[in-house]
Amino acid sequence: MNNIPEKFLSDDGTLNTDALIKSYTELEKKIGTMVSVPNSETDEKSRLKFNRAIGVPDSAADYPKNDLYDDENLRQKFFDIGLTKNQVQKIYEIADEFLSPVISDLFSTRDQNNAIAELKTFFGGTEKMTDALRAIDAFGTRFLPHEAFEVLCSSAQGIQSIYKMMQSMEPDVKTDKNEVVALTEKDLRQMMQDPKYWRDKDTEYIRKIENGFKKLYS
Repeated sequence: MNNIPEKFLSDDGTLNTDALIKSYTELEKKIGTMVSVPNSETDEKSRLKFNRAIGVPDSAADYPKNDLYDDENLRQKFFDIGLTKNQVQKIYEIADEFLSPVISDLFSTRDQNNAIAELKTFFGGTEKMTDALRAIDAFGTRFLPHEAFEVLCSSAQGIQSIYKMMQSMEPDVKTDKNEVVALTEKDLRQMMQDPKYWRDKDTEYIRKIENGFKKLYS
C-alpha cells in the first residue's frame, strides 16, 4: 500500500474504502459536467452541448446587432460555424476599425458624384456649370464671409443658393457682347425669341432676361 495516497488510508494503515468510494463518486460527477471539444465524428447533441458551454447563443437572432454590417444571412453564418456572442461583437469592432474609413470615402465619393450631376442639370451642362462655378467663386470670395461660403459650397443646394443670391445682387444686364445696356421690355421680348431661351434653356441667357425684367419692374 505504499503507492496509495494517505487520504485513502485509515489510521491503522488499511485501505479506507469509504473515502475511495466518495472520491470516485465526486470524480464521476465532475466528468459528467465536462464538455469535449467536438470533431468531425461528434454527434449533434454533444456539439450543441459544447456550443452552449462556450457561449454560442440558442439561435442566430440572439447575436449582437450592428446597423452597418448586420443582416439575417450574416448572423446565420455566424451561428452555423458556432461563433460566440463575444466573437461576433469582436468581428463588428474590427470591421468598424478597418472598414469604416473606406465606407466613409465611398459615401463621400458617391455624394460628390450626385452633387456634380445635380449641378450639371441645374446649369445646363458641364461647360455652363464650370463657367457658373468660376463666377460663384469670385462672387463668394468678394461678398460672403469665408466660413459661410465654405459651408454653402459643401452641397449642391448651397451652390445653387449662392448662384441665386448672385443673380439677385447683379446690378446690370449684359448683352452677348458683354456690353452693359439698359434694355427695354421690347428688347427683352425679342431676346426671348432666341432659341437659346425657348429651345436650349440656356441658364445664363435666361438669367440675363430675368434680371432685365427685375430691373425694369422692381
